[in-house]
Amino acid sequence: MSQYILIQSKSAWASGGVADFYAMAHQLAAAGHEVTLFLVQNGVLSARAGARDLHLSEIAGPRLRVLADDFSLRERAIDAERLAPGIAAAAIGVVVDLLAAGARSIWN
Repeated sequence: MSQYILIQSKSAWASGGVADFYAMAHQLAAAGHEVTLFLVQNGVLSARAGARDLHLSEIAGPRLRVLADDFSLRERAIDAERLAPGIAAAAIGVVVDLLAAGARSIWN
């Protein structure tokens, strides 16, 4: 079992490839890997409760944690307590820790 950190910086509404990126995260988790999907920059727009991004809300689970960069949330006036279920705010240090521990990374 490998550990992956997938970093999404694009909004699902601005890039058609975001849904495919979410699907890849889900497939890696379904294959038994530990996966963290880290949303940064405009990627955090999908993390809001009530956001109409069905792909993201469907993939969070025990093997796939979805985190939203706390700085990116603040820049976009998104309250961390108003995130969709299954999504948590986190500092960018989480990415550094995962990379230092040997997680494989993919950035979109």
